[in-house]
Amino acid sequence: MSLREKAKQRLQATAMSMVQKAVALAPDAWVPGGDPDPLIHHRNGLIGAPIPRLDAPEKVTGTARFAAEVPLDGMLYAALVYSTIAKGRLVSLDTSAAEAAPGVALVMTHRNAPRLKPLPTFTSNLRSAAQDSLPVLQDDRIHWNGQPVALVLAETQDQADYAKSLLHPVYEPGHAITRFAEAKAAGLETGAMMGMRFKDEIGDAETVLAACPVTVDEVYSTPRHNHNALELHAVTVVWDGDDLTVHDATQKLAHTAWSLAHAFDLAELQVRVFSPYVGGGFGGKGLWQHQLLAAAAARLAGRPVRLVLSREGVYRIVGGRTLTEQRLAIGARPDGRFKALVHLGTVAMTPHNNMPEPLIMGTRGSYAARALRLEVQAARVDMIANTFMRGPGEAVGTFALESAVDELAVRLGMDPIELRLLNEPEKEPTSGLPFSLREVEKIFRDGAERFGWSRRSQTPGQRRQGEWLIGMGVARGTYPHNRMPGGAARLTVTRDGRATVEFAGQEMGMGTATVHAQVTAERLGLPMTHVIATVGDSTLPGRVMAVASAQTASFGAAIAATHKKLVKELIGLAGNDGPLAGLSPDQVGGLNAGLAKLDDPTRHESYASILSRAGQAELTVEATAPLPLETMHWSMHSHSAMFCEVRVNAVTGEIRVSRILGAFDCGRILNARTAASQFRGAIIMGIGLALMEETQFDERNGRIMNASLAEYHVPVHMDVPDIEVMWTDTPDPHAPMGAHGVGEIGITGTAAAIANAVFNATGKRIRDLPITLDKLL
Repeated sequence: MSLREKAKQRLQATAMSMVQKAVALAPDAWVPGGDPDPLIHHRNGLIGAPIPRLDAPEKVTGTARFAAEVPLDGMLYAALVYSTIAKGRLVSLDTSAAEAAPGVALVMTHRNAPRLKPLPTFTSNLRSAAQDSLPVLQDDRIHWNGQPVALVLAETQDQADYAKSLLHPVYEPGHAITRFAEAKAAGLETGAMMGMRFKDEIGDAETVLAACPVTVDEVYSTPRHNHNALELHAVTVVWDGDDLTVHDATQKLAHTAWSLAHAFDLAELQVRVFSPYVGGGFGGKGLWQHQLLAAAAARLAGRPVRLVLSREGVYRIVGGRTLTEQRLAIGARPDGRFKALVHLGTVAMTPHNNMPEPLIMGTRGSYAARALRLEVQAARVDMIANTFMRGPGEAVGTFALESAVDELAVRLGMDPIELRLLNEPEKEPTSGLPFSLREVEKIFRDGAERFGWSRRSQTPGQRRQGEWLIGMGVARGTYPHNRMPGGAARLTVTRDGRATVEFAGQEMGMGTATVHAQVTAERLGLPMTHVIATVGDSTLPGRVMAVASAQTASFGAAIAATHKKLVKELIGLAGNDGPLAGLSPDQVGGLNAGLAKLDDPTRHESYASILSRAGQAELTVEATAPLPLETMHWSMHSHSAMFCEVRVNAVTGEIRVSRILGAFDCGRILNARTAASQFRGAIIMGIGLALMEETQFDERNGRIMNASLAEYHVPVHMDVPDIEVMWTDTPDPHAPMGAHGVGEIGITGTAAAIANAVFNATGKRIRDLPITLDKLL
């Protein structure tokens, strides 16, 4: 068996292992086998329409209640005290002064906190939302600089904040590994997560590379990054006996409910999590220690509790993206065809969670090469647990890959677009799977024409306006199509031609409820005004996290299955004497508030007629999506071609991004307005990744130094240029609704496009992000 066949077999075995784990968790919930949802018979004009978000009026008028805005009688407010050492013990903590402070109801430490069961991490248990496996205020051990060591409850937030200032913990420091060099010297391990090992070898890439006449072999690096969602992490909790109600800012709704139930040794139905609105997540709104601490304190105090992390608090206990060191090497023939591709990365990871940044994921399927060597290695550092951050792996991995491709184009004297297209693979290089949909050449050609790529000077530093050097850069991005097992939905149709679709989804501003109301209305043949989408409640059907650009496909497949079941029952209710007699669900679609034969719309009966004849006011059905087996048979990805123009001041080194165009191949676009917003938002995060975002980590003591938005810089309005987006809108026949994810593809490739544009403007190649002006002087 060849190495390529072994790689394909390993990938399929990994995918099947993940499916088998999911089935084992809920064996009665799955529909075995079967094809993904067929494409929507698009007859009602709703798919792709730029419909505004349904929750916009509530958010604009302030009537949308977020987790920190839910009013509860008798509520107490919490403040946390964070450790200032990276490892060791809490020797003593005198709580008497804080307990005597005005308004204080409780000071909770490891000495009086309720006992909690340890939680598995989400990378080891598909039901869990926990980011690490550490005990929460259960002992005196310190595991990272910023770990909560005490919680104060008071009648007001000001009183809680004042009382915590009266607590002065005394520590006994232990030996902590906080320097990356020391961690690497202590030993590296090949990264693996959720059954997938981040290592691929096809052929002898190093030998082939050494024999290539044209090569690039460079080291690229990216710093740590922290989450800074507009809404702070917040939770409001209340106990009713042994039943726990949680109002949370989470993108892992059902998983948070399971995790809290597990920690407090409750049945899962005893915990209900509400999260109808989330003010940004991007991977960081999971289960951290603050939800467990708030629930524990509320149980101890016997009163409702609200805990809102300060901006500094987010840096202390909410993880972000790890730093990376990457070697990227490409060996090519003089005509530009790749023969060898090497992508090796080293990342930092904690001893108490398993989240190696999967930076080789984009490289696995981007370019054809005879020989490949790809691997992520992790070093263990005593720090806060890192987690997913928008475009995990691909965002930083693509920076290295696409910068190296640009460097190779310069050495070959080739146009970087032509070099990329020359090395388009016929099938996925590592798995050998055929592509389900891949219109990479189209997005590059169309994007280049729209952007004016032909005006780019191939020689760096040739375009200038006064002090400003002008350059253009391009890069490609890729992000996998993901669909999670566990998608389920409930659909109700009433006699008056209205419908409700319910699922345990999360609305973080991307338009989840809007898009699925749109899809449901299209399927049922109803106007949008007659469909309500209900999300944000863990007791609703479905177990899908809003991560990995997977939520739309996961719940979309569930709605398709639910709709098919509804149609079958409606046909049964219609009987054998009506226009739908003898038809199967596959022959029927929604039209004009009823059902009609797909190829003969004259055979039509309204929902009102069907339900009236059956003597029913409404019909409700619930179903679960089939397993996501499509990814075992097809290589399925979203793709981007990112074009960027920058201006660099020749005197000061200041960089201004003046134009960006993103051209996307993401299957069918379900809502033009929300998709464009997602593309632009991700691109803006890509600007931050390229030019300004950097967590300053003090390697002497493991403390984050710039724990505020005054010192951790993100793009603001003045930093954001004109951003144009375009897409192919070609349905993928093997994906639910024909759609791929759009949430993360915008950030992948953006940093490299900016870096390549900076080189084109200045002739200086920056391989270490962020590209700050000091690196250009």
